[in-house]
Amino acid sequence: MNTLFDKIWDRHVVQVVEDGPTQLYIDRLYVHEVTSPQAFAGMRERGLKCFRPKQIFCMPDHNTPTHDQDKPIEDPVSKKQVDTLAKNCADFGLTHFGMNTPDNGIIHVVGPEKGLSLPGMTIVCGDSHTSTHGAVGAIAFGIGTSEVEMVMASQCILQQKPKSMRINIHGTLGKGVTAKDVALYLMSQLTTSGATGYFVEYSGQAVKEMSMEGRLTLCNLSIEMGARGGFVAPDETTFAYIKGKEYAPKGEEWDRAVAYWQTLKSGDDAVFDKELVFDAADIEPRITYGTNPGMGVGISEAIPTLEEIPGEGKASFMKSMEYMGFAPGEKLLGHPIDYVFLGACTNGRIEDFRAFASIVRGRRKDEGVVAWLVPGSWAVDRQIRTEGLDKVLEEAGFEIRQPGCSACLAMNDDKVPAGKYCVSTSNRNFEGRQGPGSRTILASPLVAAAAAITGKITDPRDFL
Repeated sequence: MNTLFDKIWDRHVVQVVEDGPTQLYIDRLYVHEVTSPQAFAGMRERGLKCFRPKQIFCMPDHNTPTHDQDKPIEDPVSKKQVDTLAKNCADFGLTHFGMNTPDNGIIHVVGPEKGLSLPGMTIVCGDSHTSTHGAVGAIAFGIGTSEVEMVMASQCILQQKPKSMRINIHGTLGKGVTAKDVALYLMSQLTTSGATGYFVEYSGQAVKEMSMEGRLTLCNLSIEMGARGGFVAPDETTFAYIKGKEYAPKGEEWDRAVAYWQTLKSGDDAVFDKELVFDAADIEPRITYGTNPGMGVGISEAIPTLEEIPGEGKASFMKSMEYMGFAPGEKLLGHPIDYVFLGACTNGRIEDFRAFASIVRGRRKDEGVVAWLVPGSWAVDRQIRTEGLDKVLEEAGFEIRQPGCSACLAMNDDKVPAGKYCVSTSNRNFEGRQGPGSRTILASPLVAAAAAITGKITDPRDFL
């Protein structure tokens, strides 16, 4: 086999259960406030301590408000979850990046930026978008609450080994085309179930040319194709990104680590269960029109007609058209929008804010648009201010909110009202995902910025 996935997986196998799962050692467990309370309760009931507490890092992100974080959380459910995580971390002796600390943010943004996520690791969290961390060359995947408890208690997990898939994207991405567009394109080609049962390795010139932040976005969305996770083989881009980070190896340890990381690649003779090839030239800036991330088109294209939809998919297609208020065959360029959201573990990094600012610089936000610009961490917030992007954004009429998952999901105050259209850089456009009755159009930070200044769906290439 000799795939990179096999190399990392095999190195972490503790034992294989005959006709059953593999017991896999886990290097890093990330914990947030939503999927952990029952796991901690289970540990208490059994009188257990965390087996390797130094491998576990916790922070609230889903329920944290993105304003007035220095005041008590108003929503009682959110407050209870955030307070419960703090207490559980104190009781079990775990590292806790709490609200109002410089280390807080979205767990999938903070992990890589602190050097906690490293090549060759196995990484899990009770959150489907854990696949994000695969960008550093790690096997990273989401797990359920009972599995969170399993890792706390044993630093191991029982897992069936997934099949391997390699997706090659040849050529160079065009002007205004980002990693987000690549991911949305792949989802439209594979559908939201096309990679079910697989772990995806992304490869090819377009991927190699991506920054680490672009790779984090690409891997983040692997789960939306049904994949167990996705990753990119570590290279010089990876090493440069990690070097000097707080938890990264230092000195001689760094040299040893890089020597090992350089071996982390699939062999020339590697055999994958499935291999797909795409051309970067076929990808333009993209938007979604439906109610799953695979229902997307190039920004210049039209929504498919009913005739283009396979027989068994017609009913759900029409249901999503009705929900979104769109018509089959309609072009969405110029369609009015109400909200813009920049943020989430998909696009809440400094590069995303730079991209957004590059379009709005010297222009003004459309008066009819409500814009939520939410950094993925306090470190991103500090960088925005260091680079003066806050001034650019404020002069264009935008306000920067405080870090958190925000309008990615309707678990905090940032909810899009029913019937309103939101161009969002987040990862899911399900019915009600951003608030009951809200209508989500997934897009890149460049598309979101263009919509924010025009008040309608606009090709960002017009401004580049």
